[in-house]
Amino acid sequence: MEHASTQLRSAFFVSDSTGITAETLGSALLANFPGHRFVRQTVPFVDTAAGAHAVAEDITRAATTGPPPLVFTTVKRPDVAAVLMASPGHVIDLLGGHLTEVEQALGATASEQLGQYHGLGDTDRYFARMRAVEYAIEHDDGQSARALDIAQVILVAPSRCGKTPTTMYLALHHGILVANYPLTDDDFPTEDLPPMVAPHRDRCFGLTTTARRLSQVRHERRPESRYASLAQCTSELRRAEDLYRRAQVPFTNSAVKSVEEMSAVIMQSMKLPG
Repeated sequence: MEHASTQLRSAFFVSDSTGITAETLGSALLANFPGHRFVRQTVPFVDTAAGAHAVAEDITRAATTGPPPLVFTTVKRPDVAAVLMASPGHVIDLLGGHLTEVEQALGATASEQLGQYHGLGDTDRYFARMRAVEYAIEHDDGQSARALDIAQVILVAPSRCGKTPTTMYLALHHGILVANYPLTDDDFPTEDLPPMVAPHRDRCFGLTTTARRLSQVRHERRPESRYASLAQCTSELRRAEDLYRRAQVPFTNSAVKSVEEMSAVIMQSMKLPG
């Protein structure tokens, strides 16, 4: 049973490589406990016992000021992992049991070469992800119409509905070419999508949220402004959702989903490769 906790708890994501795997898998597990709050720290390239001892000291310090930290690891070397296991945190080995199962299935021993799963075998995927990130940066917030015809998805939404984080997640983790376009007062009234994205409606996907949540987020950026007012947020979201329905653009509510969940919904809806 979920028990909500207002006390902040440290969560470490420790890796002998970039930390992407540890952070992604660990965060996916933590997303199942929305009533708990975490201070997250990703520690990449922990590939020696000395490096692990330094991390263990950070874990120990965190344990003296709050509950025992959660420590998600993707460290393969036994001597490095042993140092982390001896720390006062709850260590969750994200590779251990699964790696053993794969070894048994393949009848082979896993290589101890550091970062093997981010190595040469993934070169094509790595460069596809970097290209996707560059594309996302160029096409963030409707900044460029260049090469929109090659976008695999175009996120459309009012400001601060989660377009940019979702765009970057899809690019960085899946290598998907994503552009995003902000719906503003200048785009209304209209019966159709804005001219920049209308020719690509089959690749458009809308985001919405709750008016209260949007107002809270906007107040952090522009306190006490019309832009952040509940009335303005309500109006923009209503217009956006009406537009999605008229244009037959699929959409999802970002207020009740993590970036990972939204990305999964988008990929499934748009039939994008994983």
